[in-house]
Amino acid sequence: MYIIIIGAGDIGTPLIDIATKSGNEVVVIERDELRANRAADQFDCLVLNADATSKETLADAGAEQADALISTTDQDATNVMTCLLAKEFEVPAILSVVHNPEHMGLFEQIGVNTMQNPQQLIAEYLYRAVARPAIVDYMRIGEDAEVFEIAVTEGAPVAGKTLQEATQEGLILDEVLVVAIEREEEDHPITPRGDTTIRAGDLLTVYSGVGADPEITDIFGHYEDSEE
Repeated sequence: MYIIIIGAGDIGTPLIDIATKSGNEVVVIERDELRANRAADQFDCLVLNADATSKETLADAGAEQADALISTTDQDATNVMTCLLAKEFEVPAILSVVHNPEHMGLFEQIGVNTMQNPQQLIAEYLYRAVARPAIVDYMRIGEDAEVFEIAVTEGAPVAGKTLQEATQEGLILDEVLVVAIEREEEDHPITPRGDTTIRAGDLLTVYSGVGADPEITDIFGHYEDSEE
């Protein structure tokens, strides 16, 4: 893909790294000279030290042929203007970070895909790492639902039971779905069925409509989560 990335700051820099390593053709626009020079030295991509809110700059970046534009600056006004200009160039995929929740409606009105307040997401992730140490990784869906990874401990209520048995015994609630199982001796994740047995040491990917509360994590053997 041909991707234009606006900003080479805390969010843009790792994005540039991922995009270039994935073999995409990347053009970076960064107004700050120091950041622009640093990105040019660090990554195999074209870096323009220019103002992304200028139509000429986007033209120089090849917006007419771009497959995607991602705006990552710390100023919502800059991100909005850049996305509006990208619309004029008919860039197929336009994405922006949004720092102030009050501005979400504006981005939605112009038809831009958004990531709201990345700093808040990072803060929530760090807090979750402390408050729920048993959870390896997680993603929030809507207000309450979460998808998370959790290991099954020795002696866990579900260990040694099939998914059907665990459900019939009320261990796995209706709002909970085991999506995948990673097992050390298996090369690929297991797609769980009703007769799939959960073993101690399994790493489960779990969807919970009520989040990763202690009531949920207890069944996998992580009782320490209940002591908050």
